[in-house]
Amino acid sequence: MTSVDSTRITMFGADWCRDCRRTKAQLDDLGVDYAYIDLEAEPAAADVAKDISGRTNIPVVVYPDATHHVEPSNADVEAKLRELHLI
Repeated sequence: MTSVDSTRITMFGADWCRDCRRTKAQLDDLGVDYAYIDLEAEPAAADVAKDISGRTNIPVVVYPDATHHVEPSNADVEAKLRELHLI
């Protein structure tokens, strides 16, 4: 079963999802350590993402403070990373 590591960012996404590719690229460009859970490779993880977010939309980005974003903008992600002093 897929679990979320509370010490790092976890992103649930899929390669076919444009927003997922954008958020993944942003995290990569910023050099942020995160776990990427590919929902195509791990279909059961979609239930975990849905349990966290209450929605079926992706990406779901879970932060070390147990908050999360669903389909976040780059500005939302950057603001949260700054708040957590990760960038």
